[in-house]
Amino acid sequence: MNLNKKRAIVFGGTSGIGRATSIALMAQGAEVHVVSRHAEALNDLPETIRRYNCDVCDEDTVRATFASIGPLDIIISSATGGSRTLSHFPEMDMASYRDSFAKLWGYAHVVRHGLEWLRESGAIVLVSGSPARRCDPGQVALSSVGAAIEAMVRGVAKEIVPRRINALCPGLIDTPILQKKGADRVEHYKQLTEGNLVPRPGTPEECAHGILFLLENEFVTGTVLDIDGGRLLS
Repeated sequence: MNLNKKRAIVFGGTSGIGRATSIALMAQGAEVHVVSRHAEALNDLPETIRRYNCDVCDEDTVRATFASIGPLDIIISSATGGSRTLSHFPEMDMASYRDSFAKLWGYAHVVRHGLEWLRESGAIVLVSGSPARRCDPGQVALSSVGAAIEAMVRGVAKEIVPRRINALCPGLIDTPILQKKGADRVEHYKQLTEGNLVPRPGTPEECAHGILFLLENEFVTGTVLDIDGGRLLS
């Protein structure tokens, strides 16, 4: 797929991987529409990017957002849709565990209603996470949700031909979600990645590069692309 003049929508496009992808798409000449549940964050985007305030967990709003934009060539979602539950399973609050699946439901809303507007040559990319297939202690919720997203991608791919759907599976990425600053941030990343084959965190731009590959290569569908510095092998 040549991205020039393609119409793209990015859910969760105001920070981290989503923002980097929005900017990368714009650089390729795409018409970019960014969606975020954080209205104030939408102001911190390049002027040429269209912007919409929408929570992916609100199905009616997702449906209305697609209807207001019209036909699309590209749909991307990196929206979290809710809280990230980090807790050992025996002590985990079950309400928090259920809430962590808001990301899955949000993705389901995006795919279900986005397909109504996605052209036959179009493509979808969803962002999961490496705990989907390598779950460290405290990551049961992240692993469960990520694995469900990747299973959904494989199943949906068979049902939407000739349109395509893939998942990007990032490892530890240096994004604003980590609250630590300065030397504490550097040390924290060092501890978390020292066993990786590439012992450092990835960047949002490296993930965006992977997403563009999944969009541009029309022979790829129903698959998961790992951008994780070798975490799954470490």
